[in-house]
Amino acid sequence: MSEQPQPEQTATAPDPVAVREAVTRQAVLGALAKLVDDEYKAAKKAADDLLDKSHKAGGTTQVDALLPDGTKVGSSSRAGGEREAQVVDAETFRAWVRDNYPTEHVVEFVPAQVITRVRPGFAGKVLAEATAAGTSRYVDATSGVVHDVPGVELRPSRAASHRLTYTRGSKAQPASGRELVAAAWRTGVLAGFLPALAPAAPASPAASPEEPEQ
Repeated sequence: MSEQPQPEQTATAPDPVAVREAVTRQAVLGALAKLVDDEYKAAKKAADDLLDKSHKAGGTTQVDALLPDGTKVGSSSRAGGEREAQVVDAETFRAWVRDNYPTEHVVEFVPAQVITRVRPGFAGKVLAEATAAGTSRYVDATSGVVHDVPGVELRPSRAASHRLTYTRGSKAQPASGRELVAAAWRTGVLAGFLPALAPAAPASPAASPEEPEQ
């Protein structure tokens, strides 16, 4: 016997109130998250600028984040930038390779033009050695000759940055830095850092009108 088709199941609609509450919750949290994110970006920029100035003035590399009562909740640490060798004058560099390492200098004949270039593998080798040495020099592994490579300079490849980390819980202080910040926020002591989201101050009770003298 062939199977009889089963009637389609009608989907049960969720409670409209629950749907509206879910959408409202998303809308509220999205708006608050955007506000916090904008404020955080501004705060990070201000902190990074001041940390850079502190480093230039006195070599400061780390600053702690403290709650108003002095509790440490995290710290910002400086990560130094990096420099790498780069070809800043391709023609000068190519001429140096042509004169000193002709086998690494390629001449290509194509219709109506002649193209000259340095083999990419050799250029990468020279730049890698210069980066490792911290100067635009290349040592010939065969002859031992040290070359000051023209057309190559060490330039910043990654700027210095600052990394904020929070404290971890311990036996002495089980709560993490993030948890301590959340707890402090709930008490209202951090309201000044984000006034737009700070709980409203409780309204003072209205004074009762004085009774007229008899």
